[in-house]
Amino acid sequence: MAGIGVKLNNIYGKNTLTTDLIGIGYSTVVTIEPMLAVIGALTFMEYFLDFSSVDYTTRELFSCTVLYIFIFALLTASPFNSVLSRYMSDVIYEERYEDILPCYYVGLFLNIVFSAMVGIPFCIHESLVGKVDIIYVFTGYCGFMALVLAFYSMLYLSICKDYKKISFCFLLSMIVTVMLGFLFVKGLHWSITYSMLLALTIGFWLIACLEFSMIRSYFRENSGRYRRVLQYFREYWPLVVTNFLYTLGLYIHNFVFWTTDLHMVVAKSFVCVQTYDMATCLAMFTNISASVIFISRVEMHFHDRYKAYSEAVTGGRGSDIEITKKRMFRLLAEELMSLARIQFIITLVIFLLCMILLPRLGFGGMTMRIYPCLAAGYFILFLMYAEIIFLYYFNDLKGSVLTALSFCAGTLIGSVISTHFSEIWYGLGLVAGSFIGFTVAFHRIQWMEKHLDIHIFCNGHLLKTKKGKCPSPKVFDRYEEKQGAYEK
Repeated sequence: MAGIGVKLNNIYGKNTLTTDLIGIGYSTVVTIEPMLAVIGALTFMEYFLDFSSVDYTTRELFSCTVLYIFIFALLTASPFNSVLSRYMSDVIYEERYEDILPCYYVGLFLNIVFSAMVGIPFCIHESLVGKVDIIYVFTGYCGFMALVLAFYSMLYLSICKDYKKISFCFLLSMIVTVMLGFLFVKGLHWSITYSMLLALTIGFWLIACLEFSMIRSYFRENSGRYRRVLQYFREYWPLVVTNFLYTLGLYIHNFVFWTTDLHMVVAKSFVCVQTYDMATCLAMFTNISASVIFISRVEMHFHDRYKAYSEAVTGGRGSDIEITKKRMFRLLAEELMSLARIQFIITLVIFLLCMILLPRLGFGGMTMRIYPCLAAGYFILFLMYAEIIFLYYFNDLKGSVLTALSFCAGTLIGSVISTHFSEIWYGLGLVAGSFIGFTVAFHRIQWMEKHLDIHIFCNGHLLKTKKGKCPSPKVFDRYEEKQGAYEK
């Protein structure tokens, strides 16, 4: 993340209202603009292409296809991205830039294989059992794979601090998507839903191709050392577990409700609960600003304290290490409290606006009754994720795994229980799971503060460990040494 902090410091450093607004806008662009671009393109096409005129079953098939593309693209990419990000950071720190392309190709292969293992069986079932047109199914599968590749390539551009180029790729591609949608419907007179799906698929492939071209323009040398990348998966497997469980926890409460009587089955393949899924989307957007605030504040403040502590460890006195450690953890606590206060105000304002305005726009009934509890759950969830990032800073892989595991398990169990409650309490499972994960991470950070010296200074090795035959314990032959002395 250490990249946008300098830019934000330059913006906010002028201390004017205009620069504050510019800083907020810049933070938003580099964090959530890609998502907003996709949502904007879909909304624009649905409105101007008269999506509402399509029959209900066809509309639901399109909506479920897009929903599944996004959810499972994130899930299938989550096991690999955190480890590859760690490998990339280490390679850049050691200035071994020729090892970046092997990392990219290994990760690309793993993502494609794992995603295909999930996507192909589902598409076969959708075509044979659901009787969906094979062309429609294949287009949806291509869109899924394209989004997987787009999400994967974003990882490398993010590490290279090219946030603006990522946003540009998404914005340009979604403009092309809208134009193609109009061309397919108005010019070629194709069906509205297939035209929108095909245009979106082409847009996703355009994003993936643009990102790949940027990566190849940055890194031209290939060392061919692919085995090193695979060794990182064995060494840093906790990162795989943490990222997968966290991403799974984001949607596992939806999966639980998909098994209830509220669910709807489309084409004998897609399962969803419209009211709960829509409430989830609204709740997530209510609290999405927490990501912007957290990245901005960590980049501007905490990273400097962490850097000062690291420099004290490598070349400072004992008193310097102790002072910088106390300052770092004091700021960490302040940042968490500040994030909670600011996000609480933003969430409350957005919540009130949603409760007042959304019923007038057609969102009401069960969706608005489920929404409040889920909004509270996502508020706690984003605070918990901030704590996971802090645990990553201290290389506390055990703590991050415990946090993600407790969050995912708590959300699963809590959601199963909450299905028996009234509608207003349906989101209680997410609240419980997020609170459990937040508590585990908070206590783990406290433990790290007390034992950080042991964690930093007592986990190393004087000799490099490796596999092989144990050497002989004999250092020298005592008899031969004495006999040589007598001869002299």
